[in-house]
Amino acid sequence: MKPIWIVDDDESIRWVLEKALARENLATKSFSNARDAMEALKTGAPQVLVSDIRMPGETGLELLQAVKAKHPGLPVIIITAFSDLDSAVAAFQGGAFEYLAKPFDIDKAVELIRRALEESLRETSVEQASAETPEILGQAPAMQDVFRAIGRLSQSNVTVLITGESGSGKELVARALHKHSPRASQPFIALNTAAIPKDLLESELFGHERGAFTGAQATRRGRFEQAENGTLFLDEIGDMPFDLQTRLLRVLSDGHFYRVGGHQPLKANVRVIAATHQNLEHRVREGLFREDLYHRLNVIRLRLPSLRERREDIPILTRHFLTQSAKQLGVEVKRMSEGAMQFLTGLELPGNVRQLENLCNWITVMAPGQTVEAKDLPLELTEGQAYSSSTLPLPSSNGAAYVTSESDGGTVSNVVPQATAIPTGIPAEHSNWISLLEVEAASLLAAGQPEVMDALGRQFESTLIKMALKHTHGRKNDAAVRLGIGRNTITRKIHELGIDGAKDD
Repeated sequence: MKPIWIVDDDESIRWVLEKALARENLATKSFSNARDAMEALKTGAPQVLVSDIRMPGETGLELLQAVKAKHPGLPVIIITAFSDLDSAVAAFQGGAFEYLAKPFDIDKAVELIRRALEESLRETSVEQASAETPEILGQAPAMQDVFRAIGRLSQSNVTVLITGESGSGKELVARALHKHSPRASQPFIALNTAAIPKDLLESELFGHERGAFTGAQATRRGRFEQAENGTLFLDEIGDMPFDLQTRLLRVLSDGHFYRVGGHQPLKANVRVIAATHQNLEHRVREGLFREDLYHRLNVIRLRLPSLRERREDIPILTRHFLTQSAKQLGVEVKRMSEGAMQFLTGLELPGNVRQLENLCNWITVMAPGQTVEAKDLPLELTEGQAYSSSTLPLPSSNGAAYVTSESDGGTVSNVVPQATAIPTGIPAEHSNWISLLEVEAASLLAAGQPEVMDALGRQFESTLIKMALKHTHGRKNDAAVRLGIGRNTITRKIHELGIDGAKDD
């Protein structure tokens, strides 16, 4: 461990701190002015810096600024005989760990230095972990399966279909597949097919010729041309319009395509990686997705686990995102207390890794101290967890448990419907299901969960149909009458939601 530096023009202050810290078996190094300390910074750094604020020559604030420029994570304690608001504000704005006014109690000063020392040692371990961080984080067995699959595919150009809930990191896996492939030096082009209007998506994919439609004033290269010799990542492929699926199938089949308005075939030397949060098998059965395209894409399937299935990864992901967020904002890294980390690990986090990243950004900006307690987390999370953990287990966003097995170098998922827990002991203030819905919706919206309407809507429909089937002893047509919907509708919903136990009357 590096020594603690003491910078003060008052020799008696230096002597008192040196003796007190020596009794604690803590090494020290003292300076009578800020200039000497700045010079020493060129060849080394302390574990903690304790500095007077007003000294002849350079001030403690100037020293603080120099230290933070070179070592932003180094805790600095500012000491001054001028216990005025301006000095305190200036010290904290400069990034000081704490402010201590003279005359001070030596035991309290040592206690403060010890706290700063703990922060410094923790910061060092975070920096070391950050330096060793790979592009995708995960120690859970389910993520290790994904890593192994990426390794097996590293010398392949085969088409890959990535499935998983929204926010689980599908694009990161696609980028890793590209980075560790023979095409790594070529372009990686990503396109979210659900984010572009149907009328523009064809042009985005295949480009267009000048004059092909109103506003096409110049020839435009599409994503297939931009990704030539590289990788094209098609996110949310399950939402692609049906007629465009035909054109995509043709490219995957014979490797040729036409620009919109073009008559000259263009050859596509592109590896396609597709991703979706939807169940493509269900969409094929519903006639919403071409079966032949599904088989073209589903050569190798990788299923990303939800954050609920890899809770042991939440601490390392949290530390990574807090470090990342602090670097972006140019501030010190916030740290989670043991209690706060345990609380966070127990949350549902239906938005998965994306929601955790957003939460870490919130913590970096809004949490009041450097060490974050559970009470410092957003109220929506703490309130929602308070009742969900004791009386009402919140359902997952898709209501399904997953079984994973390896096949052809990838992980293949089978969806097993999960029994819906019937809550008991609901507090009086939440006895109305509308108020429960309001709490759940507020929690999801505040946490940045995407597609809240779809997630809650599926849970609502699934619950109603399951209850109706229970009351009709599984008779599908009777259940449809009780619910006031058509027979075709309930049949489609049963398949779409993966509900078991239904039978024809």
